[in-house]
Amino acid sequence: MTDRFRLTIGQLNATVGDLPGNAAKARQAWETAREAGADMLALPEMFITGYQTQDLVLKRAFVRDAEAEIAALGESCTDGPAIGIGGPWRDGDKLYNAYWVFKNGKLIARVLKHHLPYEQLFDELRLFKSGPISGPYTVADARIGSPICEDSWYPDVAETLAETGAEILIVPNGSPYHRNKLDLRMGHMVGRVVETGLPLVYVNMVGGQDDQLYDGASFVLNPGGKKVVQLPPFEEAIAHVDFTRSDEGWRAEPGLMVPQPDEWEQDYQAMTLGLREYLRKSGFRKVVLGLSGGIDSALVATIAADAIGPDNVRCVMLPSEYTSQGSLDDAADCATRLGVRLDTVKIDGARDAVEGALAHLMAGTSPDITEENIQSRLRGVMLMAISNKFGEMLLTTGNKSEVAVGYATIYGDMAGGYNPIKDLYKTRVFETCRWRNLNHRPWMLGPQGEVIPPQIISKPPSAELRPDQKDEDSLPPYEVLDAILEGLVEKDLALKDLVAQGFDAQTVQKVEKLLYGSEWKRYQAAPGPRISTKAFWLDRRYPLVNRWRDKL
Repeated sequence: MTDRFRLTIGQLNATVGDLPGNAAKARQAWETAREAGADMLALPEMFITGYQTQDLVLKRAFVRDAEAEIAALGESCTDGPAIGIGGPWRDGDKLYNAYWVFKNGKLIARVLKHHLPYEQLFDELRLFKSGPISGPYTVADARIGSPICEDSWYPDVAETLAETGAEILIVPNGSPYHRNKLDLRMGHMVGRVVETGLPLVYVNMVGGQDDQLYDGASFVLNPGGKKVVQLPPFEEAIAHVDFTRSDEGWRAEPGLMVPQPDEWEQDYQAMTLGLREYLRKSGFRKVVLGLSGGIDSALVATIAADAIGPDNVRCVMLPSEYTSQGSLDDAADCATRLGVRLDTVKIDGARDAVEGALAHLMAGTSPDITEENIQSRLRGVMLMAISNKFGEMLLTTGNKSEVAVGYATIYGDMAGGYNPIKDLYKTRVFETCRWRNLNHRPWMLGPQGEVIPPQIISKPPSAELRPDQKDEDSLPPYEVLDAILEGLVEKDLALKDLVAQGFDAQTVQKVEKLLYGSEWKRYQAAPGPRISTKAFWLDRRYPLVNRWRDKL
């Protein structure tokens, strides 16, 4: 009986639907594990298909191809370590989220996920069947139990595995990021370690898929909950973990320990990775956005520069007579600091032409939001034309506060393929800009230093669609608005709860009305990276037509 067991963790980035590409990446990791003398390579949940597949996994042809790719991979991995890889398995009419384990070309275990998540952004209950709790499997001289992701958040699966002889828990995950998620995961995994007395290896996916970010940050715990390995967040990593057997069982030896950044850096890296991944997996290399001289577009331009490099970012200033000289100067200053291209396209002539074409229908009416929205929509037309002509994805720049209350023009400034700050409230936009000006990291491709001009951060926000317009003409101060929205969206509070906290009753009712009345806009909005626990889309699903309103 050997007293050492070497595990290779493959914290890797899968692409949904790229079955051959994901298999090739798994094979390369297996070869790295073999060169390191590992006994096993552990890959994340549903790695062969990418995650989440949503309803794609309901297509029988897709599952058939995925199973064939797994079988071919597993059968080719001979004379080396075992390989554990996540993927679907269909048994008759039942479809399972499974973890396939091969050794010397033979399938030695197929673990089925027991607990299927159905809260927040997950829908696994409508996709998969719950499998029975699987027993441990043997690799080298170690007995391994593999609770799949959600299975590790509850005591029963891990306890059953311990009772049936498991000596090490290897947990494959497709665990998406949200703010402070690492602490939440750690709390649950420490619970499993304390309950079972077994060491635990948390293997998480990394990368972006649509609005979801997988932050990696895989780790290893020894009995008692002591963390002995911590991999980096938001980047691929392969790490070798050595276990030694003593009279007390297997223990992981201390290994790589990467400090985890604070929530401001994590959010910023999530937004940057989300944009980079969405572009790469969609086939885009360059972006275009409207740079207004305001804080939101300045932050989006900065995220884009950090994600794909300044040379791949085109900013466009689209002024009218309502655009202040200060905004023109600020946009130019920001573009210069970032090193991005800045073009100018005036919208006055196009606006006059549209208003002239509509004059016979608008005769006798007074100018109102209609004329303001024409300006915004013309900017969308101009930007989309540039996007089409040069193959640059248009980024939209509305923050979560604006998206929540509909303070944006559908088919205007909401036009675009992706929104990097969609899940960032306005107050956090300000703080994120301050953080970026003070911090630079090696994974940022944009320049160091104060890249967002201080005057952009300090001036009152304005859409500049009419003379002397300010956001607070139409909305409560953002400190108030964001606090109310957090109560309504993230916490699902009643209006009376917010009033009891000291918010003005009429203001609370107004914000709720705007929130519900904007569902139809959000339904058509561009995707963006999920960084909170209640992002708009899968986390929060409301009817577009809804006459119910809370009462005080």
